[in-house]
Amino acid sequence: MKVIRRDGTHEIEIQRSRFLCHVARVTTDAEASEFFARVRKEHWQASHNCTAFRTADTQRSSDDGEPAGTAGVPMLEVLTRRDLVDTAVVVTRYYGGIKLGAGGLVRAYGRAVAEAVDALGTLTRERHETRRLVSAHDQAGKLENALRAAGYHVANTEYGHGVTFTVLTKDPDDFEVWLAAATGGAVTAIRGEPVDLDS
Repeated sequence: MKVIRRDGTHEIEIQRSRFLCHVARVTTDAEASEFFARVRKEHWQASHNCTAFRTADTQRSSDDGEPAGTAGVPMLEVLTRRDLVDTAVVVTRYYGGIKLGAGGLVRAYGRAVAEAVDALGTLTRERHETRRLVSAHDQAGKLENALRAAGYHVANTEYGHGVTFTVLTKDPDDFEVWLAAATGGAVTAIRGEPVDLDS
């Protein structure tokens, strides 16, 4: 899966109509609705504010007065084709006086989203397993250096009676084999909740 790298707006012009594609990262239906309302309020004079959003669990779209299936659906198809999740888009159209026809609208709305995604960039989202390691203070620096040198993602470090490292890994079995070898079996990994990491 992928997510948008950053929120932003990208504009194209087709046959004198302006198409402004606003893109935002969202995680819920409520966040998407709030984003849509904010853009509609800002561009209340526009001819149309067509919307689409997609999360891992749900997706929907709206043509906002354009002929059925000519705006929201092609916008959503771009998100689906690009495997984007947690992404909401609004394409604001300021009509330029030239009718585009159904096919022209489908291409225009799809192109507006595709070009915005290209301009803003994407990140790959991957599921990682969490492992917590507790080390003695005098061994913690050596262990942290070894973790980072081996390319493991140290998400958090806590200092108490010992030093607790939270490590994210895509392959927990390989990690535990590496850990046993690196510490001579002195440090064990405690399983945590899986998390998604964007990179």
